[in-house]
Amino acid sequence: MDKVLNLLKKANSTIIFTGAGMSTESGLPDFRSKDRGLWEKFNPDELANVNALIHNEAEFTEFYQHRLGEINKYKPHEGHYILAKWEESGIVDGIITQNVDGFHSDAGNKNVFELHGTFRDMHCHSCQKQSSRDAYLAGETRCECGGTIRPGIVLFGENLPQDTFRFAEEMTNKADLFIVLGSSLSVTPANMFPMLAKENGAKLVIVNREPTELDPFADYTIQDMNIKQFLTEIDHSL
Repeated sequence: MDKVLNLLKKANSTIIFTGAGMSTESGLPDFRSKDRGLWEKFNPDELANVNALIHNEAEFTEFYQHRLGEINKYKPHEGHYILAKWEESGIVDGIITQNVDGFHSDAGNKNVFELHGTFRDMHCHSCQKQSSRDAYLAGETRCECGGTIRPGIVLFGENLPQDTFRFAEEMTNKADLFIVLGSSLSVTPANMFPMLAKENGAKLVIVNREPTELDPFADYTIQDMNIKQFLTEIDHSL
């Protein structure tokens, strides 16, 4: 921990990369976890794609209303707020996240690169007109143009947000410290960012309960504490 703290103090540019583990510490179940109620009623593998939106609209909408309702039961934890404070004070330059719950923005982070989109955005699939999460949950799922209201997350079969990836890549190229929080680093192309940082000379720190594929390349790995504890201890020492 002392070595990571010293890296953070000396770094000119620090980027944080977060995965599902960041959100599960808020209580939010992992989307991929099959030991949860979501899988009892739906098959996410069939519904989390653009074909379901077009050809199975009713079940697609019910599934995403359910997911949004689940997200709304939870909120950012202390670690999210610490990262927002660090960004405001210039300790970190930005957040790259695989998560779609919007908790980083909810906590106050401004420079957030959401690689897979976000539930904070609701819009018409046809005309792109914006809607609200509350309206979506209340059953307003049809746009005045006749299109389907949908969450602004990346569905299977859709292109990834190229501008988001480009800006995240630019930030990663500038980083001299790259900290991964709660990601298995098994999803491509998102997992390219830690290696990109490493190849450019940045120090790489991975905080995750389980080993990751990139552990051999990390300068430090931490598996014996949760993310909230890690961030809280570092924050107290800054």
